[in-house]
Amino acid sequence: MPKTMGILGRKIGMTRVYNEHGRSIPVTVIEAGPCTVLQKKTEDRDGYNAIQVGFLEKKESRINKPLSGHFKRSGGKGFYHIREFRVADPEAFELGQNISVSEILKIGDTVHVTGRSKGRGFQGVMKRHGFSGGRATHGSMFHRAPGSIGCSAWPSRVIKGKKLPGHMGTNKVTMKNLTVVDIREDENVVLLKGAVPGAKNGLISIFTTE
Repeated sequence: MPKTMGILGRKIGMTRVYNEHGRSIPVTVIEAGPCTVLQKKTEDRDGYNAIQVGFLEKKESRINKPLSGHFKRSGGKGFYHIREFRVADPEAFELGQNISVSEILKIGDTVHVTGRSKGRGFQGVMKRHGFSGGRATHGSMFHRAPGSIGCSAWPSRVIKGKKLPGHMGTNKVTMKNLTVVDIREDENVVLLKGAVPGAKNGLISIFTTE
């Protein structure tokens, strides 16, 4: 994990904004933070320096006892999402401290964004791997099937990694070097140029590049 600070967010959707020259810029709208510091990890005690943060408050009735005890150290509020960010000096943060998007990012910054891609379910080789398929003409009998996968007498098995039908999507994807177009501090919203992985309301991790 890189020693860069970041913030958790939730993907709202996509829209466009216009710059001073009237050019349309496609942007992704992300509700970023505020995140609460839940735990500080130090190299002496844990082997690395990091802070643990929580995002999206959770009702107390939905928190189990082990997590409830963990949350009490930072003020008692529970959260749906918990992640760690490696930092150079964990002592610069306090337990229960709220981190807002304007403290981490500013307009013009370059960031890396990690999310989980949309789930596509079980898919065939044409959708999953881009196979061209067979002829579409009448009587072909071969249209969307994977075809021969080789391996007859030797080595008499399917080689690992062979492109076959299967589950598609829900992969961890990182988009690098996206530009911060705008920050709306009162709404905890950040606009990033271009697309980011994931469906609406999906969890997003934004990392600074410094």
